[in-house]
This record gives sequence, C-alpha cells and structure tokens, in this order.
Amino acid sequence: MDDKQILAHIDELIQTEHELRAKVAAGTLSTDAEHAKLRSTEEALDQCWDLLRQRRARKEFGESPDEAAERPIPEVEGYLQ
Repeated sequence: MDDKQILAHIDELIQTEHELRAKVAAGTLSTDAEHAKLRSTEEALDQCWDLLRQRRARKEFGESPDEAAERPIPEVEGYLQ
C-alpha cells in the first residue's frame, strides 16, 4: 500500500469515526456492536497513521518505504503520547 492509498483509507476511517461519534453525541449509538465498531475504527485509524509515519521516516533516511509494516493493534495502542 502506498502513501496515497493509506491516506485514502485514513479519510474513509475518519468519515466513519465522525458518523459514529455523531451517533454517540445524539445518543443513538446504543448497541455494544456499534461501540465495538467505533473502537475498531479508532484502532484501525491509529494503525494507518503509524504505518504512514513509518513510511515517511524510511523515506527521510533513504530507506525503502515499502519495507514498513503494519504493527499489531496492541503495540500501536500501547504507545505513549
């Protein structure tokens, strides 16, 4: 997946996240499945951002961005902000 594809996927995930958060704000996100979908969307978004940062760092240091790999959710979610 190249940077443009990753960014397109990020845009899709952001749209989904906004829709789900709007439901939360309106009080219409009620089922456990919908809450799980929001959590899953947030995690996938974090993974995509991490992959994009890896690719950009590799380019910056003269390495192949194609060697960047998606990291497991627990690893990405465990990073300190």
